[in-house]
Amino acid sequence: MKKLLALACGLLSGGALFAIMALTFLDVGGRKLLDNSIPGSLELTELLMVIVIFGALPLVSLRGEHVLFDSLDSHLPAPILRLQKSIINLLIAAALIGLAALMWKTAGQFALTGETTAQLKFAKAPFIYGMAVLCGIAGLVHLALMVRPPPELAEGEGAAL
Repeated sequence: MKKLLALACGLLSGGALFAIMALTFLDVGGRKLLDNSIPGSLELTELLMVIVIFGALPLVSLRGEHVLFDSLDSHLPAPILRLQKSIINLLIAAALIGLAALMWKTAGQFALTGETTAQLKFAKAPFIYGMAVLCGIAGLVHLALMVRPPPELAEGEGAAL
């Protein structure tokens, strides 16, 4: 399951990042060589950035690559550190799952009202639903880490997410 999650999220965020690169290259090339840019390229870049960020979120959680402050960890006993890591993962999971629920609700409202982007008129709801799902997955990853941290994180390297 871990490999499938890593593959799916990696392909999603990597593909979106590649699309941003290609779009930027073509947009700048069109502007410089043809004196004409791609209509809506800024909006497309913004939407692709949403995919990059939220697509990578479960990966960051799974690998324990969040920013962490561990200045006191060397002074705490191992049982306290394990408890601390569990509590932190529980709090992060609650925040991400709560955020996912709010995003899901917002996406539903946007779907009902037909909210679209300003220039290209893309529906916003599918993107917000995707954000909600990926936030929820990241929250579930933190719940799993709370119970059973991966071996490489159990020894203290980034485990205090």
